[in-house]
Amino acid sequence: MIFSLFLPGMEKTTFTKKLGQQVAKLRNESEMTQVQLAKKCKKPKQNINRLEAGAINPSAFFLFQLAKALDVSIEKLFEF
Repeated sequence: MIFSLFLPGMEKTTFTKKLGQQVAKLRNESEMTQVQLAKKCKKPKQNINRLEAGAINPSAFFLFQLAKALDVSIEKLFEF
C-alpha cells in the first residue's frame, strides 16, 4: 500500500478515522453540510456520515469526487 510509505505502522481503522476527520474539517471550512457535500458527490448523505465517522474505506473515485466537491487537491485529503 502506497500510504504505508508515508504513514508507517498506521492501522486501517486509524487511517480511516483520520481521513474522515480531515474530510469533516475540510467540509466545515467550506461551510458545507453533509447533505450539500453528498449532493455534490452524487452520494447518499449516509455515505458522507459513515466516511467522516471512519466507518468506510472510500474508493479512489469517491476520493476524487470529494476533492472536486471540496475544491481541494486529493493530497489535501491526506494531510493528517
